[in-house]
Order: sequence, then C-alpha cells, then structure tokens
Amino acid sequence: MSQTIIVGISDQNTAVPPDSLITYALGSCVGICLYDGAVRVAGLSHILLPEAFRDSTQDDDFKFADRAIEALVKSMERKGCLRNRLTAKIAGGANMFATSGISIGDRNVTTVKKELERLRIRLLAEDTGADYGRTVVFDPTSGQMTVKSIGRDSKVF
Repeated sequence: MSQTIIVGISDQNTAVPPDSLITYALGSCVGICLYDGAVRVAGLSHILLPEAFRDSTQDDDFKFADRAIEALVKSMERKGCLRNRLTAKIAGGANMFATSGISIGDRNVTTVKKELERLRIRLLAEDTGADYGRTVVFDPTSGQMTVKSIGRDSKVF
C-alpha cells in the first residue's frame, strides 16, 4: 500500500516507490525535488528563506536554502544515493505581495540555484516566480514533479 508523505514548511523527507512526497503552500517558499533514478530515491525540501541567520541553530537547517539542500543530499546519500547522480526540479518562489525591488521569492530561487550549482546538482526543470501559490507532488517511481495551482492546469516535469 502506498503512502503520500507530507513535507511541511521548513521540513524535508525522502521516499521510495510506491510512496510519494507532497508539499503544500509554496508561495515565496521553494520546493526542491532531488532524485537519484538509479536507486529511485526521491527527496523533497520546503525552504522558507534563502540564507541562515548568524544566530540560527542547527534546528533551523531545513528552513534555509543554504543549509537545507545539503542536509537533504546527505539524507539521500544515507539511503544509497550518489551525489553525482542527483538531479533537481524546483517550484515556488512566487512574488505573492507587491514590492519594490527583489522579493523574497526571487531571493529564494536565486539561492537555491546557487546551492545546486555549488553542489554540482543538475537542475532539470523549474516552475518559479509569478504571483500564485503551488502544491508539489514528487513521484520516486518516475522522478516526475507535478505542480498544482488553484485555477490553473497541473504541470508535469
């Protein structure tokens, strides 16, 4: 029997078939889907902010892009993944509120991409920006990321 594992805000988890991962309420937050197709292990992180504060604790690691992605990679490596086989798909980073200048969503997306580049993880697909929220479902059987938004057609990457 398959299970859908919910990943909350500032959280992350991994799954293998037949289970899947889901995260809700990606506004300015970014969902990072990592996948190793050789062992069919999927990881999903729901980051809230781009960078950790100087006084943040290790308990905050999943909250920040500059810490969460590496933490997810290490968790996946413990499940048999190899870093050089990991690929990424991302969604979120919306500009939910009118602002002048760079929004938190834009900063989140920029930091996520920098971290993926630093870790040498190839970004295969993204659905970022705009002004609407997203829900992400990630399937370790196929490596597909499905992005759902109210009033819009689902997108499969």
